[in-house]
Amino acid sequence: MRRGAALRAVPGAVVALGTVSLVTDISSEMVTAVLPLYLLTGLGLSPLGFGLLDGIQNGFSALVRLVGGHLSDRRGRDGAARHKAVAAVGYGLSALCRPLLLLVHTVPLIGAVIAVDRTGKGLRTAPRDAMISLATEPAHRGRAFGVHRAMDTTGALLGPLTAFLVLRLAGGPLLADGGERHGYDAVFTVSSCVAALGVLILLLFVPNRQKGDDLSTPSPSLRAGLTLLRLPELRRLTLCAVLLGLTTVSDSFLYLLVQRRLDLPVGLFPLLPLGTAAAFLLLAVPLGALADRIGRHRLFLAGHVVLLLAYGLLLSPLRGLPAVLCVLVLHGTFYAATDGVLAAAAADAVPADQRGAGLALVGTGQALARFACSLLFGALWGAVGGPTALGWSAGALALCVLGAAAVLRPAVLRPAGPVGPDPSGAVAGKGPGKGPGENPEKNPEETR
Repeated sequence: MRRGAALRAVPGAVVALGTVSLVTDISSEMVTAVLPLYLLTGLGLSPLGFGLLDGIQNGFSALVRLVGGHLSDRRGRDGAARHKAVAAVGYGLSALCRPLLLLVHTVPLIGAVIAVDRTGKGLRTAPRDAMISLATEPAHRGRAFGVHRAMDTTGALLGPLTAFLVLRLAGGPLLADGGERHGYDAVFTVSSCVAALGVLILLLFVPNRQKGDDLSTPSPSLRAGLTLLRLPELRRLTLCAVLLGLTTVSDSFLYLLVQRRLDLPVGLFPLLPLGTAAAFLLLAVPLGALADRIGRHRLFLAGHVVLLLAYGLLLSPLRGLPAVLCVLVLHGTFYAATDGVLAAAAADAVPADQRGAGLALVGTGQALARFACSLLFGALWGAVGGPTALGWSAGALALCVLGAAAVLRPAVLRPAGPVGPDPSGAVAGKGPGKGPGENPEKNPEETR
């Protein structure tokens, strides 16, 4: 019985979307693994300049995420939402950007390509997560998002390893060692082919409609989407995502600090994301299921406490490979406890017909906050050095965790699963909500 229930908790649509994310992440992480080293040591970019480019990855994604969420909620001629169509455009844009990296050799042009790539990511994220939430029973969303994130992280695990192998097979040392550019060109070429495969899988194997998509519901207006923050649960969750995002140091800066403070050879830098990805992969599903049981808000806050431990360990006198592995494991645990869990919590707080827009609001707030954090951390690194900047960030994160716990306290005290009042009639202009027992999103535990 338990095995059958577990299988039903993860629909085929979730597995198909996880496969798309796995393949796409191999492509994107191949580039991400080598780009910081290439920009800072190969092109001589300053930490502040790198912070700007790193922030672009989050900032441009945030600017279009709301658009992607709203467009995906719009109904087509057949009455179904356009989640798959908008997601396909986003994946396609990112795939088209990979070959462009072969043609651009200056920081401004590389920044422009990154901006377009992140635009594609912004378009696809909300509709993809909306499809996952609509295809899954509310009580099992944490597990479903955990399965998706585990598959996504498998790609993040394979991407840096693939980049490392391609660089070696290309026959030249890294630019930081005085080598030529052809090794990086090989990485960009392989990445382009893998990205195209991901788009093909999406078009062929992901269904156009999800079982939670009500064909009788009219397309939501843009105005109605902007008023979603009137929902108390969504407003609290968005505020906390922004607060914590403002003090979450980006992956690239964290890996640079690990490499420099712990004296790792430059050639091993592309392998650092493997530790984070491995921990994320192993823990995403069990922590997602745990969130379904103890409460998604609780686990979300606990994940940021784990991140604080990673910062503290990185600032400690400990050195050597064991310290590196511990930091990366803690970093991966943070993502496993927060990434899919935040999406599952946001899905509980918004009506099904505006799922894309609601998820986009939370994701946009978090992405803009992390964009600001990248800019500020890069400036701090240039002014006071990386370790001091990390110490200030850790102190600020501790304060924000306490603040977020206070904001989420009403939700934390309630059971796991969909929370708050029935959201189906909470937005002005959407018609009356359903009465008790009539809401298909309601958690069965709440009706007992």
